[in-house]
Formats: sequence, structure tokens, C-alpha cells
Amino acid sequence: MSLASLAGSPAGTRRTLARLVVAISLALTAGAACAQEVRGSQAPPQDTPYPGTIAIHVDAGDPSQGIFQVHETIPVEAGALTLLYPQWIPGNHSPSGPIAMLAGVKLSAGGKPLEWTRDKYDVYAFHVDVPAGVSSIDADFQYLSGRTDEGSIEMTDSMLDLSWSEMSLYPAGHYARAITFAPSVTLPKGWQFGTALEQASQSGDTTTFKPVPYNTLVDSPIYAGRYFKRVDLNPGGKAPVHLDIVADAPKDLEMTPQQLQVHRALVTQAVALFGSHHYDHYDFLFSLSDQLSENGLEHHQSSEDGLGADYFTDWSDGAPDRDLLAHEYTHSWNGKFRRPADLWTPNFNVPMGDSLLWVYEGQTQYWGYVLTARAGMWTPQEFRDALAMTAADYDRNRVGFDWRTIQDTTNDPTVAERAALPYRSWQMSEEYYSAGQMLWLAVDGRIRTLTHDSKSLDDFARAFFGVDNGSFVTKTYTLDDVVAALNGVVKDDWSTFLRSRVDAHKPPLDGLEGTGWKLVYTDQESAYQKQYDSQTESARHLYNFTWSIGLTMNKKGEINDVRWKGPAFKASISTGATLVAVDGHAYTSDVLQDAITAAKGGNSPIQLLLKYQGGYKTVSVDYHDGLQYPHLVRIEGTPDYLSQIIAARK
Repeated sequence: MSLASLAGSPAGTRRTLARLVVAISLALTAGAACAQEVRGSQAPPQDTPYPGTIAIHVDAGDPSQGIFQVHETIPVEAGALTLLYPQWIPGNHSPSGPIAMLAGVKLSAGGKPLEWTRDKYDVYAFHVDVPAGVSSIDADFQYLSGRTDEGSIEMTDSMLDLSWSEMSLYPAGHYARAITFAPSVTLPKGWQFGTALEQASQSGDTTTFKPVPYNTLVDSPIYAGRYFKRVDLNPGGKAPVHLDIVADAPKDLEMTPQQLQVHRALVTQAVALFGSHHYDHYDFLFSLSDQLSENGLEHHQSSEDGLGADYFTDWSDGAPDRDLLAHEYTHSWNGKFRRPADLWTPNFNVPMGDSLLWVYEGQTQYWGYVLTARAGMWTPQEFRDALAMTAADYDRNRVGFDWRTIQDTTNDPTVAERAALPYRSWQMSEEYYSAGQMLWLAVDGRIRTLTHDSKSLDDFARAFFGVDNGSFVTKTYTLDDVVAALNGVVKDDWSTFLRSRVDAHKPPLDGLEGTGWKLVYTDQESAYQKQYDSQTESARHLYNFTWSIGLTMNKKGEINDVRWKGPAFKASISTGATLVAVDGHAYTSDVLQDAITAAKGGNSPIQLLLKYQGGYKTVSVDYHDGLQYPHLVRIEGTPDYLSQIIAARK
């Protein structure tokens, strides 16, 4: 009960209110006193070299229980030492370091145990007093990866994903780039691996890599597996690019000549777009598995990419997943080489700022779609159908723009940490990705209009991300830098153009019309959406009936989202419910489609039987506009910039 609701209540309640006010006052006083206490003991990190090299060894030789065994030898000096476990993880944009999975921490010197204490306020910091005469200490611990669908599965009996940020402790007080690590790993017998790290030596099942700065180590994960294949994506290139595939079974590794061609074209088209590369070599670390968790995380000279086992074997029905590689590859330029200034941090325990994620992720989402089409991994129609679904989501489903903006959603990695949300259409979640994509489509169309199609967003990409060819030293930017680069392509009030969209209480959908197309709805699904809906076991693919009655669900009828104030919402349907029957017939997707079609133009509501919180109830959904599926159609008499945007570059 709120204080406001207590006001004006009977005498007994007023006495309760008085006592509550006193209690709150005392609590605030105590809080003010407590605030004088220094919280945390970490001094700001300095850009000074940490003396010596830290040796780290990960033993992943027995994958049966999902346990990574870690041993570090850390050069030290006598006195107080703080070791940190990475908290702010690049690419996650949030304090998501899985500290709960760290276990069995033991520190020792010369074989004698050293007592450590966790920081009172910072659970990612461990304090230890190093005795006089000790020049190095040993740290031993385990990282316990998930073994069920309730957690991220990073190790199976056939493959693993090793992220060094999860496997390491590092000394506080220094920039990550000023701390040198010498890494090594033991893998199961016969397993092969892919990584951006460079090999120094091999002894049995143990590989030792060349020493690297700690920020490079964290940026260089390992994918390894029993069934492995390396594919050269730019034969003869000065900066080799490889597709390192681990799979559940040997058959899942096989590529057709056409599949090889479009994956090689992705590299060709990306380099043609940016006119540069910012890596010595690049590895797509690609898991094809129904056991290892799906993944998509950018790194500078590699990326973690994980999809289902049938990526190659069911190619004709897998279009909705094919933009993953292009998205993560684009991040080598946008996000890793060029990075928003407030997202760059000196180490992994300094908070990140996410204010420009609509550039970092939004433009990457834009180029991910475009490069997928330019490479031929999507047909032009598949590209348009994918874009139509994105546009429709903002046209009808993201009603949360009534109270939020794209800019505000840049806080979501910290606010929600990608947890499931009960009413995403109203709460919204990280809209800087796809709403940002629509924003950059509008920018591309605007540039083409202003220059009579002589320039485009390609020119911005080359000028902004393509500078300093060959360098992979991070180059930060601010919004002023983005605006200046756009003005370098064509003069306009770009600051107002961008801010009026990222700060607006409506989605930026004008880019479609600006490129010669418009959004329409019909009662027929596109082939792309049929494939998308067939993948509803993944939370990423839950659309189904969002644009009609306002429901998304999986094949089992479990409702993932209810469109805020949509027809289903008005019938008091809740997320978390399970749809059991439709008009007296057991639920299937086809049964619900038939019921929506039958109700079109009529007066009788659609009767839905729901199971919710242990009970059953029947609700009436008053909806009569039929099935609604998005498509793009040309605006006659206007330039078709969209087709030019996705045309392959030579």
C-alpha cells in the first residue's frame, strides 16, 4: 500500500501511517550516514604495465560434467592485492559476468594456502594479502557451465565454447591492455579448435598460445569439438578469413558449392562496403548444434556464432537465421574497431555507457540484413519479407513507444539483462537494434534523395568505419563524430534528423517510403515468415498472430506476449497462459488460423480455452479483421532505392 493511499484513512490507519513516516525518516537518516562510507575499494585503473606475465591454463579435457578447471600463476609483490572477475562484458553491454558460476576459488603461494576475502560491496572483487618474499601466487578454481536448458550450455560431450572472461581473474589497478597473459588449454583427445589466438606450441592434447594483452585474450574465445571443419572464405587473401565449424555430427559439416559461394561472397561484400579490414586474420567460430546454446557475440578478429545443427542440411527452410554471420562480422568494423566513447572502458569492471547503441547495434543490424542480401544468402524477396516483419512489428506491436523512446531502450541491457518480459510489446526491449535499423534505412534513403542517388550510406560506412586500414586499435566516437561524417557525405541537419527519431515517441518508419516501398497486410504469410514461425521453439521466433488478434506463442500454445491493448489483451489474456482449445477444437496453429479467418466480417467472438495457474478459463476475443501478415509493395512513380541498397557491389 502506498503512502498516498493511506492518507485520509481511519484513525488506526493514520497511527500506522505516523509510525511508518517515523520509520522511514530513521531509515533515511541511517542511509545518509551509511552513504558517507566509502563503497568499494578499487582505485581507478591506470594505463601502466602490470609487471610480469600471468600464465593461465584451462583444462577442458573431460566434458562429461560441463566443468572447466582453471589454474593461474600470477606475478605479485608483497602487500595488498585485489583480483577481479570480469563483470562488464563487451558485446553484452551490461554487468553480466556470470560470477555465480565461479566456484572453488583457492589462492596459494609456494604450496601454502592464502586466505582471501570478497569485497564487502563488490562481489566481483577478491582481496588477498601477499606475504613478504612471495613473487607469484597460484589461483585455482572452476567455471561451472550450464547443463540444462535453464542456463547457457557451453560444453557438451561433442563441443565447447570457451570464453576467457569467464575463466580468468585479473589484478585490479591496471588497464586490461597493460596486463599480459600466456594462455593454454587442454581439450579432449582428438578434438580440434578454432580461435583468433595464435598457437605457440602443442604437446599432446594441450595447446599453448602466444602471450597477448588481457583485452585481446578476452576478445579471443575458443570453439572446439569432436567434429570440426575449417573453411577458407577468402583464398589467397592477405588477411585470411576462416569459417571454423563444430557440429553435433559429421553430416552437419558438409556444405554445397552454392553455400560455400555465398559465404565467401559475404566476406567479399563486407570488404567492398567498408574498403578495409581491421584484423590480421578473422575466424567465424560457428557451432551447429541442438545441444550447445545458440549464440551471437562479436569480437574483433573472430565471432561466436551458434545455430541449430541443420543450418546447412535444411538450407531451403533456414532463411531467418542467415543474417547472423553478417551481423557479427560487421561488428569487426562497427563496435570493435569503431566504438562509442562511453562504451569503451579501461578494464572489465568499469561500468559501460550504452547511449549510442542505436549506432553500434542499430547500424550493424542494418548492414547485417543488407550484406546477407548482397552476398546472396538471402534472395531480394527474402530480404524484403524480413524487413516487412521488422517494420510491422513497429507499425503495430511496439505500443510501448507511447512511453519510451529508442534512446531510453539503450538502458535495457542493464535494466533487464535480456530476461524474459511479461508484456514486451508495452515494456519494449533493446529497440535500438531493429528500430535503429529502420532509422538507418531512413538515413540511407535521405542521402540518396539529397544527392539524386549519387551517394548513399555506403559512403558513410567507408569514411567512418573504413579508416586506418589494417589497424585494430579501437577508435572511439561520439554523436558529433557521426554527424560530422554524415555531413562529409552530404550536408544536412543530421543532428536534428537523428535526435528527432531516437528521442521520439513513435518508431522511425519513414525509411520505407523514402526508399520506394510501403508496408501492407494480407491474409497470406510470406515464405520467409512461414520459416520464421516454424522455429518457434526459439524465443527469437515468436510472431504467429501478433498483427491480428495480438498473440505470440510457441508450438505448444504457450503464450509469450500479448499485444498491449490488442484484441487478446482486451479479453484479459495473460502471458504465461497456455492456449488449449479454439472454438471447441484442440489448439494447433492451423486451428487458430481457421478460426480467425471464419470470424472475419462477422459478429461472433473467437472462443479460446486457456490453462493458467493451474486452472482453466474460456475467454471471448472480439476480433473480426482476419489474418494479418506483412509484406512490402512498391510505391509506383518513386525511385526503387531499396533494390539498389541490396544489389551486390563489385
